[in-house]
Amino acid sequence: MQQGFDWAPPPQACLQSWPPVLEGIAPDWRPLIQDFLQEASGQKLAARLTSALAGGAVIYPPDPLRALALTSAQNVRVVILGQDPYHGPGQAEGLAFSVAPPVKVPPSLRNIFKELQRSLGLAAPMDGSLVRWARQGVLLLNTTLTVQAGQAASHAGWGWELLTDRIVRAVSAQALPVVFMLWGGHAQSKAKLIESVAGDGRHLVLSSNHPSPLSALRPPVPFVGCDHFRLANDFLQRNGQKTIDW
Repeated sequence: MQQGFDWAPPPQACLQSWPPVLEGIAPDWRPLIQDFLQEASGQKLAARLTSALAGGAVIYPPDPLRALALTSAQNVRVVILGQDPYHGPGQAEGLAFSVAPPVKVPPSLRNIFKELQRSLGLAAPMDGSLVRWARQGVLLLNTTLTVQAGQAASHAGWGWELLTDRIVRAVSAQALPVVFMLWGGHAQSKAKLIESVAGDGRHLVLSSNHPSPLSALRPPVPFVGCDHFRLANDFLQRNGQKTIDW
């Protein structure tokens, strides 16, 4: 059973208001978020979310910035970057690919667990929460941080990408070597940001298809067989860092 689990949404958990209460975010992320919210791009995103909520839209997850609460900037050792949150009731919990128990494990996460089993011989976890990863320094981030119920990628282009660009740049600027796992085209679009900030190659950038059943086995870089979890731990160990207990 997973340890340290501290949050479980009600069955219909969804975003209730925006902007967020910044006290819930790790202190070293707050200036970046505050600056974004005060700028035109952040205000435009806030206005769009507020308008959608006022119009009765159901938006997931309840806490879009939860990844920044569980994983402080200074503790990031691995970044797993996906596309956007799950769009089914009760699924998205503010951490990319993660679902709180007793929510059924979605297909993408099942493929993630299959890859862990194939590559590292790990048994499938008892539930789909990845909180234990976040607490070890794995930043579970999507390129877009909200979604309308039942409509995948519905908030792409709303402005979240500008914020997640800043988050990726901030992590890339750190001196400590970090592993970036870029899963799918949306995530891989951030690779140039990592290279522009850290051109010395101190970080490890791993790319593959998204773990969705639609792409997990497809060329050119299938997710299943990518060995990202093993490669990440090998890299961390070579650089004198504690490996991740996947």
